[in-house]
Amino acid sequence: MTTLKTSLPLLNAMVAFEAAARNGGLTPAAEELNIAQSAVSRHVANLEQQLAVALFARRGNRVILTEAGSSLAVAIRDGLGTIRRAVERLQSADRETFVVGCPYDLQQMWLMPRFDLVASRVPNGQVMLLTSYDYSDFDQPDVALSLRFGRPENWPGFVATKLFNGEWFPVCSPAFLARHPALTSEKPEAFLDVTLLHVTSQPADVDSWESWICIERRLDGPRFTNYLSMMHETIAGRGAALAWAGYVEEHLRLGRIVRLTATSRLHHNSFYIVTGKKTSATIRAVVKALVDSVERHPPQPRLSELLSAPCAVGR
Repeated sequence: MTTLKTSLPLLNAMVAFEAAARNGGLTPAAEELNIAQSAVSRHVANLEQQLAVALFARRGNRVILTEAGSSLAVAIRDGLGTIRRAVERLQSADRETFVVGCPYDLQQMWLMPRFDLVASRVPNGQVMLLTSYDYSDFDQPDVALSLRFGRPENWPGFVATKLFNGEWFPVCSPAFLARHPALTSEKPEAFLDVTLLHVTSQPADVDSWESWICIERRLDGPRFTNYLSMMHETIAGRGAALAWAGYVEEHLRLGRIVRLTATSRLHHNSFYIVTGKKTSATIRAVVKALVDSVERHPPQPRLSELLSAPCAVGR
């Protein structure tokens, strides 16, 4: 019975011959393959003996392809190229990138401390973070999962798994608190005597100092378009800020900032992991790891009360 193994020359011999034909000699072929020149010569000689045809014409120390040799070199090159492309496609599939969509602030302050939980569950650790404040960018089919703030009904056609509440409370650095100890009094008016750091929200918004203190006039203080910049200033001791619970979990744990009240304000929206309706085992493993990380490491200290009514703290 004729098989590929019995009808075709040895692969090593064909590889050595193709390298010699392409490089125009036995010596450069040996250098490319990192073997002895005599080994290349032996492979070519064995190939010629098996095929009963001259593949090279010898001219002193030079070798020149014969017509038969040229034809065989092209066939081997095409065949090996087909094999190489197939292998590359298979390897590329194994290394398929796992895309995670996330707004920049949430990515830096909540996801990055957990990046190892994602990468360790993705084959070959091929994770790409897609940063955007436009959630429609996360609806693309190549996005495995995304982190979003809102409600499940905002994302029809997707599955939303809750991470944590949209929860705010005041924080500052230990050094700032040492200069303003009255901030621990739980009295909203105490914050009127210190520098307040603001995000660019509206006064009536749940995450504004005006809403927290229950005051109608616009309060003074630096304003930031993102929470990351505001928290940098907070950690540096240059003011008190209203912090999102999930955003500052790591900073609280490390003692970079301290929580100033036992109470919180809740938004009607929450933070979710959003995936397609059909998910792979890898996606499910990453979602579980991120959800479990919230359950194992809730924001510190634990809340004694959750307040959602407007101005509840200031009354």
